[in-house]
Amino acid sequence: MLYYSLKNYKNLVSFEDAVLTGLSPDGGLYMPQSIPKLDPKFIHELPTYDIYTIASFVIKPYIEKYIPEKYIDNIIHDTLNFSFPLKKIHDNIHVLELFHGPTLSFKDVGAKFMAECLNFFSEKLGKTVTVLVATSGDTGGAVAKGFHKKPGIEVIILYPYHGISSLQEKQITSLGDNILALEIHGNFDDCQNMVKKAFLDKEVNKKYTLTSANSINVGRWLPQMFYYFLAYRQIIEKNPIELIFSVPSGNFGNICAGMMAEKMGLPIKFFIASTNINDTIPRFLKSEKYHPLPVRKTISNAMDISDPSNFSRIWHLYQKNIFQLRKKLSSYKFTDEETLSSIKIIWKKYKYMLDPHGAIGYLGLRQYLQEINNISEPAIFLETAHPIKFLDHIPSFLRKKIVPTQELEIFLNKKNTNKKISLSNNFHVFKNWLLEKK
Repeated sequence: MLYYSLKNYKNLVSFEDAVLTGLSPDGGLYMPQSIPKLDPKFIHELPTYDIYTIASFVIKPYIEKYIPEKYIDNIIHDTLNFSFPLKKIHDNIHVLELFHGPTLSFKDVGAKFMAECLNFFSEKLGKTVTVLVATSGDTGGAVAKGFHKKPGIEVIILYPYHGISSLQEKQITSLGDNILALEIHGNFDDCQNMVKKAFLDKEVNKKYTLTSANSINVGRWLPQMFYYFLAYRQIIEKNPIELIFSVPSGNFGNICAGMMAEKMGLPIKFFIASTNINDTIPRFLKSEKYHPLPVRKTISNAMDISDPSNFSRIWHLYQKNIFQLRKKLSSYKFTDEETLSSIKIIWKKYKYMLDPHGAIGYLGLRQYLQEINNISEPAIFLETAHPIKFLDHIPSFLRKKIVPTQELEIFLNKKNTNKKISLSNNFHVFKNWLLEKK
């Protein structure tokens, strides 16, 4: 399997090179040269396989010879070492919980998988690889945890000033060792643009062997396909069914991975990209004009993104044809007020606690089902983070209902001894800091 740049289809690289570089030298995201089709019998018999076997079938065609099969199996077992329960909320609406990993975020899977792949490749290189990553919240914690103390790898995380929760900030600033966090006086798009510029800067690349752990990197993006297969495995009975998925969407990597799963043969009928008021894609699907606006802060901060990188992959998957895309995707925006209202209502009616991102996933799913006037379709929304990560935004009378895990309590009581580093959102300031760093 080779990978090409979305800016130049002739720029072909291996899985190893795509992971090591993150972004093509021309600034384009990498896409696999082909999308393997899974045997329909495998899909039909999905409930008979354990999650590791399923993940193996799904991911190995994208890696092939670049990592030995036994090593890939070890990576899968180390990555999927927690549960992914599917729970019914009401009618035929289900939630897939993706927050049972070490940093209570769906991004634990992609970050861990990529960390193990990069560890394998860095040992072959025999030199330090620098992971440069922007975070709007959960990516940073998952990457920090996944790469912590990995030999031959250093991680630099850029996060927006006052743009992530206190728990998220502690997750990326408290580890130390090979993890360094930079607070940027700007928004996530500023952080992401600085990362992209660093990848294209000759002086920076002369000093560093750079890669990214954002979902622009295929090593972090592709493992997210697992979620959709694991959801289908839990909901399918005797007859094949087509599912509807609503995905809280910020940088659009998760929903794009779901679309890849559908292209591989998983029976997915429709996708809903549920967003907060940073609504570039809902507006695009209506107007056919891609026009990012300045980022606005919300209580669902991981989705405070106005120019989602992975939408270029989605647009490519559907041949840049708006009519084909609309057949498979709808997108809706929701306000903080609507988000908080749904958290209260779902707890009151069904005793299920949503986080702000999952609440938006639920709202998008409900709106779509109302539009098609059918609540009998099997439908799933993704709960991408534990509510405790956003305790300050949960209505006060509900906070006592959220119980932290023992591991989290230990972490919360840990003293943060690392000095905070703050920079302006000027790339030249960031570049000079990189070049002067020892």
